Amino acid sequence: MAQKKITALIFDMDGLIFDSERVVQRSWNRAGEVLGIPKMGEHIYHTIGFNVVRREQYFRTAIREDFPMERFNELTRAFFKEIVASEGLAMKPGVKELLAYAKENGYKLAVASSSRREHAVNLLTEAGVYSYFDGSVFGDMVKNAKPDPEIYRTACEVIQAVPEETVALEDAPAGVKSASGAGLRAIMIPDLVQPDEETMKDVWKKYNTLLDVLELLKEQEADNKRNMSGGKE
Repeated sequence: MAQKKITALIFDMDGLIFDSERVVQRSWNRAGEVLGIPKMGEHIYHTIGFNVVRREQYFRTAIREDFPMERFNELTRAFFKEIVASEGLAMKPGVKELLAYAKENGYKLAVASSSRREHAVNLLTEAGVYSYFDGSVFGDMVKNAKPDPEIYRTACEVIQAVPEETVALEDAPAGVKSASGAGLRAIMIPDLVQPDEETMKDVWKKYNTLLDVLELLKEQEADNKRNMSGGKE
């Protein structure tokens, strides 16, 4: 059976829209130095896509039961802001081009990020892309974190998108599993973590940048025009 036409796109944020995972990793390392926990940034490879609650559960298991999460969060937010203020926060290639094309051609757009709402909205607004989205769902707005499908199900509801006609754009295995579990087609554009064999079972397409997704949409629009004209160019 032919796959349904894509009518909606749901974007992850960290590592997908912004080249932020490396900044997060640096801020974790600096926070770890303050707290006396060496190589704290190495834990990011195991927690990409987690919200703050799920990340705390991981830290309490992997590091120690009395992990000082509140203090760690305070430090990492401060260091993250310091780094971004000094160096800026780069956007991934193709973000604005894809958003502009999708908006112009009537695709429904949402962001589904594990980050806190306040933090995410600030970053997206400052980058000039928040207004492109028809809706958004963040990590502190759902009960269950990625890889649970709740955040993608909720995002589809918010923008009234049909899951089978929606593509999720993700950089992390947890996000891919979340999207697939919600019935979406997952496109993975890896950042810090490459997909393993298990993750690839849930990946519809794997690309290098969002510019590849833009080409996919352009091909779909060209096919639609050909079909409407009866196959005549």
